[in-house]
Amino acid sequence: MVLELLNNVSPNKYVHSAIILIVFYALSQIVVFISQKIILRLAKKTKTEIDDQIVLRTNKPISLILLLIGIRLAIIPHALSQQSIDITEHAISSMVIAIITYIAISVIDVLVTSWGRKFAARTESKFDDEIVKLSRRFSIIVISLIGLIFILNTWGIQVTPLLASLGIAGIAVAFALQSTLGNIFGGISLIADRSITVDDFIRLDDGTEGFVTDIGLRSTKVKSIDGDLIILPNGKLADSKIYNYHQPLPTTRISIDFGAEYGSDADKVKKVVIDELKLIPNVLKEPAPHVIFDSMGDFAMKFKAFFWVSSIEKKGETKDAAVTSIYNALNKNNIGIPFPTRTVYMKEK
Repeated sequence: MVLELLNNVSPNKYVHSAIILIVFYALSQIVVFISQKIILRLAKKTKTEIDDQIVLRTNKPISLILLLIGIRLAIIPHALSQQSIDITEHAISSMVIAIITYIAISVIDVLVTSWGRKFAARTESKFDDEIVKLSRRFSIIVISLIGLIFILNTWGIQVTPLLASLGIAGIAVAFALQSTLGNIFGGISLIADRSITVDDFIRLDDGTEGFVTDIGLRSTKVKSIDGDLIILPNGKLADSKIYNYHQPLPTTRISIDFGAEYGSDADKVKKVVIDELKLIPNVLKEPAPHVIFDSMGDFAMKFKAFFWVSSIEKKGETKDAAVTSIYNALNKNNIGIPFPTRTVYMKEK
């Protein structure tokens, strides 16, 4: 009806095209106005924020679809050949499909994020948060592939034979992507096994250590104590020996080796050090700190002090405070701290 009215109004095809563009641009702006001023206002009255986010993320893409339709109707009358008409229709249809794909991804992303966060908030485990992230990424990949299939069909590319040929070449591709696929399945196994989660402090058997900041499909990002970002392939990480200082409990034990000179009272040394450790703020009362007489060395009576802190983040500063306090306490109580000595005998000829 709109096109018939436009044909009757203007016989000139250029004016006709300009009017079509103006009309569809106006329609697109009306859609944006209605979405932001009316639909969004109604959505804000509901208890959930899902509808608000969906309206905000989809109103402009929908208006863009209307504008593309107007461009298609305005350009086709000026096409010189059927081939140019087909190319124009395929290009605009591809853009429309891409926008629809974006809209679908936006809606699914809002739904998965909102429902996933509510589900994850019911538990204290961070495993649910990792599942939500993985679900979002997986849904984006699947929807993008579906959109790509529709775009290929628009250009006349048969997807079924293509998939069949990919199936034949799948073995070769699998071998070529063996490392990448290993990293992806390694990431899934890390999340499923709950061996590490975001914010855990880990150390690998090769000495790499730091806080886990992100667990992705292909790699895991670790921030070192020095602030450097370390990217570890999930395949390597899954095959490594991992020391997790936050599981099963975040508390961690600290041990300090020290010596006292021979002739010292071993029980007095233990008492002095234990009493000093109890005064350090970050040292936990339970488990209580304790000291053992470890061995009789070549130059000293060797002791070990053990105490616990609430998290790995407090280990460095607490150990420094403990070493300083032990040294000062031994000196204050006149307990000698020996050092290696060597006696040289000179023989006269």
